[in-house]
Amino acid sequence: MDVLLLQIFNSLSVSSILLLIALGLAITFGLMNVINMAHGELIMIGAYVTYVVQILFERYVPGSLDFYYLVAIPLSFLVSAFFGFLLERGLIRFLYGRPLDTLLATWGISLIFQQIARDIFGAPNVEVKTPSWLKGGVEVMSGLQLPLNRLFIIALAIVCLVGIYVYMYHSAAGCRMRAVMQNRAMASCLGIPAGKIDAYTFAIGSGLAGVAGCALCLLGPIGPSIGTYYIVDAFMVVVLGGVGKLIGTVAAAGVIGVLNTTFEFGSTATMGKVLALVMVIAFLHWKPSGLVSLKVRTLD
Repeated sequence: MDVLLLQIFNSLSVSSILLLIALGLAITFGLMNVINMAHGELIMIGAYVTYVVQILFERYVPGSLDFYYLVAIPLSFLVSAFFGFLLERGLIRFLYGRPLDTLLATWGISLIFQQIARDIFGAPNVEVKTPSWLKGGVEVMSGLQLPLNRLFIIALAIVCLVGIYVYMYHSAAGCRMRAVMQNRAMASCLGIPAGKIDAYTFAIGSGLAGVAGCALCLLGPIGPSIGTYYIVDAFMVVVLGGVGKLIGTVAAAGVIGVLNTTFEFGSTATMGKVLALVMVIAFLHWKPSGLVSLKVRTLD
């Protein structure tokens, strides 16, 4: 029984991490149809912002070091969103409707970001301390303890998901964003500044990547290539879920999380990922539109 509960928790934990990573991509790739290969580096920026905030707290307010993580989460969002805004205004807005050019250009940007991170922080991974209130675990029964840091990541994923849902479907700004994504010409006729909406939408997706990077700091050391490890999983979640639909992203993150933990239980971590990938490819061969179908707009 405890083994089954542990497997369920591990599936939830992996799914929440995948969901956090894929939420931003679900906006930039799913809604805007922009293949952003630098999404992993926006995750990296969020992780390094967390590291810098930790250093500043250690140096200037060591007595409040336990609270640095609460400051790092919003800062990771804002800094990554700022870089995403600059990326959209400086490059991507000139490449809408040219997916191959966008892919190559953002791949080049990702290499530049990685090199800048190596120049500033060094090539080796750096350690980010877990706050004391996130250490240890909750004992649910004899011999079964759930880690607090993973419980926190699950809660953070739920908060981000609810926040995005409320913003998209229950706010004027979200209504304008959906209008531009669904019919740019009609939205422009109604006076909605489509160009600004594109920039803000891309910035929000980038900010969510930064929050994912902040969450990954709780799981281990971070380095310039941290985003590269997760970019394939993020695209896999968005494609399996059906591009452009939040509920599809949630469902896909859950499915891949369950597949990963189930296959890893009977094999190795690498073999588990390979088997999960094979299952996803087989499903997409049968149903190319993914778990949830949606009509999407290609940006003009």
